[in-house]
Amino acid sequence: MNRRAPVIAGVIAVAVALLAVFLLVLPKMGDVTTAEEELQTAEDEEVALAAQFDALQEAQAAAPKTEQEIATIDAQVPPTADLPSLFRLLQGAADRSAVDFFAFTPGTPAPNAAGTYSSIASQVTVSGGYFAIDEFLFLLETLPRAAKVTTLAVTPSGAGSGEITTSTGTLQLLVTVEFYTTDLSAGPGSIPGPSEITGTGA
Repeated sequence: MNRRAPVIAGVIAVAVALLAVFLLVLPKMGDVTTAEEELQTAEDEEVALAAQFDALQEAQAAAPKTEQEIATIDAQVPPTADLPSLFRLLQGAADRSAVDFFAFTPGTPAPNAAGTYSSIASQVTVSGGYFAIDEFLFLLETLPRAAKVTTLAVTPSGAGSGEITTSTGTLQLLVTVEFYTTDLSAGPGSIPGPSEITGTGA
């Protein structure tokens, strides 16, 4: 009997085992690794989709509040100059404060340097008693439309005649105030363009 036969058989068995490992086990291990990576990718995508879904639900729940905030901003800085509406706001403030006289002279809308909005530098003149003037200033500060007072002057209506002004005397208020619009095409030749609207209030 050949003594090398068991050795040769062992070598063949090892070779077959190694061949089986290379042909069967290693590819399966690669498939398992690929499957694990695909599973991890799917789990990551699921987490991301769940986060997006939660964000969409939160956005849907907050939509009414967001729409209200947008509407408020649009009212404060409207998409057009809308001078007639602005005049009505100021006229309403004059009526509520019971001033004796009210005049509104809007300026020409001018885009700002950054090109993000247009400002309308305007003059507002009112006259009346101290408390009426004070109330008008308060209403001007709390208008639904955004406004910025740049200059303010209060003088006695009868200053030229030497009248002494008291809390019950007549005063004249002249303010320069800026209003705003997101309309960047506003300017000379626009509609509505520069105009003066004057009215009187009780």
